Amino acid sequence: DGYFSGSTINYRKNGKPYLVEWNITPINDEAGSPRFYVSIQKDITQLHAAESTGNLFAKAIDAAYDGIFITNAEGTIEFANQGFEIITGYTPTEVIGRNPSVLKSGRHDKTFYKGLWRHLNEGLPFRAMVVNRHKNGHEIHCQQTITPVKNANGEITHFISIIKDLTDRVFAELKLREQASHDSLTGLLNRRAGEIELDVVLIQAQEQDASFSLLMLDIDDFKTINDTHGHPRGDDVIKKVAETLMEQTRKTDKCIRWGGEEFIVILPACDHDKASFIAEKIRAMMAENVFDGIGRVTLSVGVTEFIDNDNPASILGRVDQRLYAAKKAGKNKVVTD
Repeated sequence: DGYFSGSTINYRKNGKPYLVEWNITPINDEAGSPRFYVSIQKDITQLHAAESTGNLFAKAIDAAYDGIFITNAEGTIEFANQGFEIITGYTPTEVIGRNPSVLKSGRHDKTFYKGLWRHLNEGLPFRAMVVNRHKNGHEIHCQQTITPVKNANGEITHFISIIKDLTDRVFAELKLREQASHDSLTGLLNRRAGEIELDVVLIQAQEQDASFSLLMLDIDDFKTINDTHGHPRGDDVIKKVAETLMEQTRKTDKCIRWGGEEFIVILPACDHDKASFIAEKIRAMMAENVFDGIGRVTLSVGVTEFIDNDNPASILGRVDQRLYAAKKAGKNKVVTD
């Protein structure tokens, strides 16, 4: 009775939070009443971060377009990702517990498999063009890499296989996924894909102590452009903004059409000053364009940098406030933290 076990967030002298596991145990006197309490706290920040990183890693593997499956040392499949299902037709539940021979096409002779096992038994990766058989019966030509995984004693415990389908079928699937994640008018990421990218960069910033910045941009007086000149001309303006964003950002940055005439740019490993510089370049370049019959079209831009304990709602709310301030200040402006 009176025992407590739980977790809480403490704060260091410098104000940085850390997560602890907290246990409190009563020490009773002869009458059985609590006389003292022993409080023990254990810092589990790194453990929590490792678990989060592990979850992100597992999600990344499962979301990979290449087929990935893992077997134990005896060759029994213990894991298969979504890419495996796309390429082979077999769902993970259909192959877990089975042998990879389920994919055999009969196109490879004993010499091929002898060479494969010689590499693997020596602890070396094996890579080759392999003809596998799809669940529906047709052949799939794959580039396959098999890598042994060893434990601390140097013993092989698992094999990781990665298969890349080089047939047209996989490219058709990739095209459908591209269409599902990108805006059809501009080619930028759509809002749904952008929300996922924001979640990922937030996790990376929190776990790796790596900052990033966020831009929110809005086309000034866009409703007037649409009402006066028509939606096709409005689309021309939107496409020009997207083109400008792609020209003025890095390959690692994520440009998103957030909705209508509003855009988001995620700038990984980018501090406040650099983000402000990029935002100003985008604003200035857009303001130089003159559209036939419309004239100059400008952008208002809000800029913010990641801070500790940010979540999607907090950082989006903050950058939206900066954008509102830019509009209120007369438009065609950049407002930062």
